[in-house]
Amino acid sequence: MAKNNKTTSNYSAKDIQVLEGLDPVRKRPGMYIGSTGEMGLHHLVWEVVDNSLDEVMAGHASTIIISLLKDGKVNVTDDGRGIPVEKHSKTRKSTLETVLTVLHAGGKFGGEGYKISGGLHGVGVSVVNALSSHLRAEVCRDGVRWAQEYKRGEPTGPLKKVDTCPKNLTGTSITFQPDTSIFTEGELRWKTIINRLRQQAYLTQGVHIKIYDERGEDVRSYQFYFEGGVVSFVGHLTDGSTVKHPTPFHVSEEKDGILVDVAFQYTDEVQGVELAFANNVYNPDGGMHVTGFRSSLTRSLNDYAKKNNYLKDKETFTGDDVREGLNAIISVKLPDPQFEGQTKSKLGNPEARTAVETITSGGLDEYLDRNPQDAKQIIEKILLAAKARKAAKVARETVIRKGAMEGMTLPGKLADCSSRDPGESELYIVEGDSAGGSAKQGRDREFQAILPLRGKILNVERARLDKLLSSRDIRSLIIALGAAIAEEFDIQKLRYHRIVIMTDADVDGAHIRTLLLTLFYRYYPEVIEQGYLYIAQPPLYKIQKGRVIEYVYTEQEKDDVVKRLTSSSSTPSSDSSSSPSTSTLSNSTSSSSPSSDNEDEIVVNNYTDSEEVSPEQGEGEVSSDQAQDDTTSTEAQESSETTTSTGGTDAARKVPGVSLQRYKGLGEMNPAQLWETTMNPENRVMFQVDIEDAKEADMIFDILMGSEVAPRKRFIQTHADKVQNLDI
Repeated sequence: MAKNNKTTSNYSAKDIQVLEGLDPVRKRPGMYIGSTGEMGLHHLVWEVVDNSLDEVMAGHASTIIISLLKDGKVNVTDDGRGIPVEKHSKTRKSTLETVLTVLHAGGKFGGEGYKISGGLHGVGVSVVNALSSHLRAEVCRDGVRWAQEYKRGEPTGPLKKVDTCPKNLTGTSITFQPDTSIFTEGELRWKTIINRLRQQAYLTQGVHIKIYDERGEDVRSYQFYFEGGVVSFVGHLTDGSTVKHPTPFHVSEEKDGILVDVAFQYTDEVQGVELAFANNVYNPDGGMHVTGFRSSLTRSLNDYAKKNNYLKDKETFTGDDVREGLNAIISVKLPDPQFEGQTKSKLGNPEARTAVETITSGGLDEYLDRNPQDAKQIIEKILLAAKARKAAKVARETVIRKGAMEGMTLPGKLADCSSRDPGESELYIVEGDSAGGSAKQGRDREFQAILPLRGKILNVERARLDKLLSSRDIRSLIIALGAAIAEEFDIQKLRYHRIVIMTDADVDGAHIRTLLLTLFYRYYPEVIEQGYLYIAQPPLYKIQKGRVIEYVYTEQEKDDVVKRLTSSSSTPSSDSSSSPSTSTLSNSTSSSSPSSDNEDEIVVNNYTDSEEVSPEQGEGEVSSDQAQDDTTSTEAQESSETTTSTGGTDAARKVPGVSLQRYKGLGEMNPAQLWETTMNPENRVMFQVDIEDAKEADMIFDILMGSEVAPRKRFIQTHADKVQNLDI
C-alpha cells in the first residue's frame, strides 16, 4: 500500500453509510431507471408492464390493461396468476410485500416461476414502489382479493383481505403515483406509451393490450392484438414504402433453450430500421443477438450471390450493403438474459449470438432457394447499394482531400470567423446570397461564420451517399464543418459547436430547413446528440408606432402588441412598465449597428417557450435611417401584409401611425436589424434541435422526405389544422 501522510482520525466506521431496503433507489434513482427525467418516468410504467408480460410469456395471462388516471396515477392490471400472498420463509413478511420492498426479490431467479422473463435484476416493481409517493397493490387469488398500500416504498399497513372475487378470476393490479419530489419535470406521453405497447403486442403473439387515458375531459383508448407477430411488426415498419419483395423473410425456431424469432423485408429506400429485443425488452444498443443476425445475413447473401453468378470470386457485399433499405425485427427469448445496466440497452449473452446466427442462416438459405424472384429482387437491391458505396468512396475521398488544407480550401462563399475555438464558434447556414450578405455584414466576425446556400439542397432521404457528395452546396457544408462524413466522420474535428439553420419565414424557407434537418439527422446524428444544432428564429413582424419599433416572433405576440398599442392614445413609453414581456434596447451601441443622431426606440419581444427556447435579453441600438432604407414600413390601414388573426391587425387599421410589416425573407432586414433580432446572443431566440424518440423521428423523416406520396398526403391531411403562419 502507498504511504499516506494525511491524518485518518476523521475517517472511521461511522463514515461508512449502509443503505437498507429501498434507500439506495431513492438516493440514486438514475442507477436503476436511467434518469429522473421523462425517460425515467416512462421507465416506471415499463417495469410494471414488463412484469405482466412475463406472465403472458409464461402462458398464465392473456390481457393487460393500462390506465393513465386523472390524478397523475397509473394503473396496470393483468389476468395472470397474481403475486403470491403467503408468508415468505426468509423475510417473514408476505410474499407480496417482499416483492414490493426487497431489491432482487422475485420469481425470476431460478425455480419454476418464470423460464423466460424480461427481468434480470429483479428490482422492477420494488423500484417503482420506492420512487412512488403512493402505491396500492391488489391481488386476486383463490377467491380472495388482497390489498396493501405503500408510501415512498414503506407499507402503510399490513396486507389485508378486502373483498372476494370469483374463483376463476386471478391477477394483479398495481396503481402507483410517481414521486414529484424525484420526477420534477416531464409527463407521461400518450404517443410514447402507445408506441411501446404496440411493440409489445407485436412481440407477444396472442396478447390483448388495452390502454386508457383518463387525464383529459374525454377518455382516449387503444387496443392491440396481432396474430402475425414479428411479421406484422415488419409490415408496420414498411407501411407506406415500396417493398422490394412481397414475401417477408421469417424464421422462428428454438436452439438450446433459446427461442429465435426473426423477420425482415427490404424496401427501395436508402434508410432502414433494425429493432432488437430480448424477452420483449427493447435493446437500443443491440447486442449479441444483433451481431449474430448481421453476420448470418451478410454471409448467406454473399454465398447466394456468388453461387448464382451475381458476384465474381473476389467481390463481396459489405454489412452496410446488405443493410441498406432493410427493415428487420430480431427477437430472442432466453432463460437467463444478461443485460448491460438496469435499462437493458444491450444483450450480452454469447449463446444468443450462436442461436441467432445458426437459425437465421439456415432459414435464409432455404428462403432464398424457395423464393428465387424475391431473392433476385433482394440481390439486385444490394448490388445497387454496393455500386453506390464504391462511387461514394471515391467522392468522399475527394471531398476529404479537398478539405485537408483547411485554411486554403474552405468554400469560397464561406465567411469564416476569426476564432479557431470550436466551443465559441458559430456557423450560420443561411438561405440565398441576399440573406447571406446581410448576415455577413451584421455578424460578429470574431465568432460567427456565414455559409449561404444557393437554394434548396438535395433531399438526402432519397439519395445515396455518392449522389449526395456530388451536390456543390452539400460538399461546401461538409468542408466547412471540417469533420468529414459517413465512416470518416470525426466529431472531434468539428469546427463549430453551434451550427445554426437560418432560413426565411415562408414555405421555401421551411422546406430548406427540413432538407437540412434531414441531412443532419441522417449523416450527422452525433451533431444533434451533442446539442450542436440550432434553428434561428427571426421575427415575423416589425410593428411601429411613432418612434417605437417592436419585433415579435409569433402571431399571438403580434396581436397582443397591436392591441396594447391601439389601446393607448399616445406613443408607449420605453420603461419597463409599458409591457411586462418586452425588453427595451438602448444605451449601448453594438459593433455592427451604426450610430445615428436621430434614433428610434427598438423593442424586441422575447416571448419564449421555456421548454424549447433559451433566449437572453440585453441591450443594443439600431439606426432608424438604416432601418427605413432597407425595409418598407407600410401603414397598417393600407398594408396588404395583414393576417387573418383576429383582434390586433384589424385594430391597427383604425389607428393612424401604427405600421405592421410581415417579414418573409431575411433579406428584407438590413444587417443591423438582422443582428439585433436574430444573431445577437443577448437578444436572439433559438431552438436547440434534439431527438426525444429516434424511432418516431425516423418514421417522420421517412414520411415527409421519402419517395412515397400516399403516406405524406395522409400526414398533411391529418395535421393540416395545426399549421401556423401559412404562406399563401
